[in-house]
Amino acid sequence: MQLLNVLNEHVELLSLLWLFPVTFLFHDFEEILTVEKWAAKHGDRVSQTLPGFAKRAFQSSLRMNTFHFAKDVLWVYSLIVLVTMLAVFFDFYLLFLAALHLYFLHVFTHIGQTLFLKQYTPGVATAIFPVLPYSLYGYYRLLSDQIVSSTDLLWGLGAMLILVPLGVILLLKGRDQNVNI
Repeated sequence: MQLLNVLNEHVELLSLLWLFPVTFLFHDFEEILTVEKWAAKHGDRVSQTLPGFAKRAFQSSLRMNTFHFAKDVLWVYSLIVLVTMLAVFFDFYLLFLAALHLYFLHVFTHIGQTLFLKQYTPGVATAIFPVLPYSLYGYYRLLSDQIVSSTDLLWGLGAMLILVPLGVILLLKGRDQNVNI
């Protein structure tokens, strides 16, 4: 509880919001720097463990190079900056919350992949720190400062559930085009 008091005293809401794109960059830099080499070394083994539908969907992801992965990250980062700007400048938090939900849940995909494969996977270290602490504190702070309500969190979850499948389809389609170039 004392840590929360210190954070609350020293972290302004504006800084908290802008830390979202900053922590995202730290997390995705770990992935950008490791994913190509890791996929080249472990991609075949990972592919063999996937069920058929997932194997087809993610085959191109396991063959991506650093440049193409970084292009995907740039698109996602641009969206995170956009939803952060909407929250900061217009007090519109729905899309920020949708992105924050995905960011938080993304931690558990990294942890799950690492446990399932019983080895390091790109992004797991920065998923645990800074992504998980930032997400948890972000929820706490937005709720405790009454910037958002629990109903807003549910609306954000609904928005995430609608928008994420579309985003995944677009990213995978773009990856298929990039890998086939």
